[in-house]
Order: sequence, then structure tokens, then C-alpha cells
Amino acid sequence: MEIFTLLETIEEIIETSKSMPFTGKGIIDRDEVLDIIKEIRIKLPDELKQAKWVKEERQRILVEAQKEADEIVKEAENRIIAMIDEHEITRKAYDQKNEIIESANEMAREISQGTKEYADGLLSSTEEILANTLSTLENNMSEALNMMQIALEDTIKTLQNSRKELK
Repeated sequence: MEIFTLLETIEEIIETSKSMPFTGKGIIDRDEVLDIIKEIRIKLPDELKQAKWVKEERQRILVEAQKEADEIVKEAENRIIAMIDEHEITRKAYDQKNEIIESANEMAREISQGTKEYADGLLSSTEEILANTLSTLENNMSEALNMMQIALEDTIKTLQNSRKELK
């Protein structure tokens, strides 16, 4: 910055100036120092404008960085929420899967029990029918045997009578 250079020049003029005996005061070229001060005043507005621009640019960068940081934080929060939701959805899906499996197992048990009861009923009915059929056959066979016995006894009597007649 040129202003600092001019200020250093003023400092140098003051430091290298001749001093007055017994006072500690220095003798400087007044016109030379005033010219440098005028030059500082001329350059000062440009330097101030530049400093103001730097300050505004710095502020703009800070605001932009803050916006970007806020967006990053918001995006991170949204991702966290999404991950939590996804975790919640996954947990609910596992819970629902377990409920479906338990329901299917219960239905399978009920179907199996119903099938066993139905089969037991069929077997019981078949057993009863077969027992009745066997009983009927036994009765019929007993009657048939009785009838055959009677028929054979009658035939034997007839044969005996026929033999007696022959004699």
C-alpha cells in the first residue's frame, strides 16, 4: 500500500531531521512533509475504497460460507432423518415380516389340525362302515350256514329215506 510507504517516508524525515540544541525538537522541511500529507490525502480515498471493498467482500464470503454451512447442516439433518426413517421402515418391515410368518405358521397349524380332524373323521366313518359290513357278513354267513346246514340235513334225510326205500 502506498500510504504506508508515504508514512514511512515522513517517519524517516522526522528521524533524520536535525535537532535543535537543548530542546530535543527537530527541524524538518515543512513543505516536503506537507506535500507527502497531501499525497496521502489523495491516495487515502482509493485505499479506503479498496479496504471497504475488501471488507464487503469478506462479509459477502462469510455470508456465503454461512449459507453453505447451513445448507450442509440441513442436508446432513435431512440425511439423518432419512436414515432414521429408513431404519424405522426397515424395523417395521421386519416386524411385519415376523407377524406374517407367525400368522402363516398359525394358519398352517390350524390347517394341519383341521386336516387331522377331517382324516380322523373319515377313518372313523370307514371303520364304522367296515365294522357294520363285517357284522352284516357274519350275520349273513351265519344265516347262510344255517340254511346250508338245514339243506344238507334235508338232503341227507332224503338220501337216507331213498336208501330205506331201496331196501
